[in-house]
Amino acid sequence: MAVTVDYGYPANIHPLHTVFLASTIPLFLGAALSDLAYSRTFEIQWLNFADWLNAGGLVFAAVALLFAIVGLARPRRRRHGGAVYFLVLLVTWVVGFINALVHAKDAWAVMPTGLVLSVIVAILACASAFLGMRTSHVREIA
Repeated sequence: MAVTVDYGYPANIHPLHTVFLASTIPLFLGAALSDLAYSRTFEIQWLNFADWLNAGGLVFAAVALLFAIVGLARPRRRRHGGAVYFLVLLVTWVVGFINALVHAKDAWAVMPTGLVLSVIVAILACASAFLGMRTSHVREIA
């Protein structure tokens, strides 16, 4: 029995979905790096950058969530891990929203919770992008 990789891409996602999903990574990563810079320099502008980058990441993640909900309606996508991708993206958005609420505090009150949440959201964004964009699968050929 031979195992081969099938590059037929049966569960690919729409290119616009890919753009919104991939855009969450630099936005959330930028927020984490801005929080890191704020924790080291105490320059309030870094906190403002983190706020705006997190807000942008939430907007892009929300649009990607809408695409993921539509993708769940497709039986082929559901069979290839679409539900897991949707749940990870939903957790990313919820933790990012909590991060936005934490960032609404005044200046140093954001630290260290804001930095920790920003790093968690950036990691979750990478995981959701990986799960959402993986399309090839292994299939046994008899």
